[in-house]
Amino acid sequence: MNRTDSTSIFDKGLSPVFQAALTFGGVILFILVAKLVKLTGLLYVPDRFPWMTAASFLLLFAMFNSVFSLSAENMLKYWGRSIYSYLGLAFASGVAAYFFSAMSIDEAGSYRWIYVVLTIGYLVFLGMMAFMKRIVEFAQREEWNHPRIRRNRGRKKPGELNEGEEEQ
Repeated sequence: MNRTDSTSIFDKGLSPVFQAALTFGGVILFILVAKLVKLTGLLYVPDRFPWMTAASFLLLFAMFNSVFSLSAENMLKYWGRSIYSYLGLAFASGVAAYFFSAMSIDEAGSYRWIYVVLTIGYLVFLGMMAFMKRIVEFAQREEWNHPRIRRNRGRKKPGELNEGEEEQ
């Protein structure tokens, strides 16, 4: 199927930079809505909510970016952009959470460790997607069509001679 004919968002392939910008917009939107809800007094919103929002959107970016990596034509180029986009998103959302909450990441509790775990998880997600892509590419090759031929390679057929044997 041609990429231009497809209507699936996964086949079109979104730029990691665009994904990070969209995710950062979501972080800002959620933080602003939470501030508005807190100012109106409708619900209690904890002071650490901006940090929770930043971490949640980092996880969302990690999952979707990993899935979108399957449709990348050049995986290494996509990975480079993805990792820089992730780092930029982590920094920008951390700065936004700091300014909106007036708390550093150390004062916010365990969010430093959450950021570390999310970063390691993101790298694991990217690795899993690359491994899955290689498995699918291997399965689509022609070698996969005749597994019995390869299985019988080392066996002798009746009437064949071993190396060094002469016919009597």
